[in-house]
Amino acid sequence: MYQTDKTRKRPPPVKVLSGQLRTAESRGRADSGEGCVIRPGRGRSLRVSMVWMQGTVLDLQLNRNTVVLMDETGTFVVQGVNNIPKGKPCLSQGKYVMVMGVIQTTSPEPVIHAVKIADLSERADLHRKMWKLEVEDLQQVLT
Repeated sequence: MYQTDKTRKRPPPVKVLSGQLRTAESRGRADSGEGCVIRPGRGRSLRVSMVWMQGTVLDLQLNRNTVVLMDETGTFVVQGVNNIPKGKPCLSQGKYVMVMGVIQTTSPEPVIHAVKIADLSERADLHRKMWKLEVEDLQQVLT
């Protein structure tokens, strides 16, 4: 039995920085679920469609079902936040959160449709310090 596009499972999320998505190469229509190709290092490339990102909440627009986050490389938009169980309580300005989601677009600003949101504010300093290293380590293993 073959898998159709709708039944095919997505690969697990890849840890990325917003700056990497901003410079990524698109793989088809933005909403196709094809994702994009990032360049984590010299001569290396990695195809991603589901991402794991972390950042500080800058702006909440719950009436528009979105939130704007910022990591150390820039800002990115997360859509679908009102549909995440237990996601809204951790969404307040200044909180440090992780988001797993599907890439909607990468330019001019990355937009992710959320699948999961979790509050990392309790140990935000540690999470912030480790994040770039975690991203680099995973991407090195995957390429």
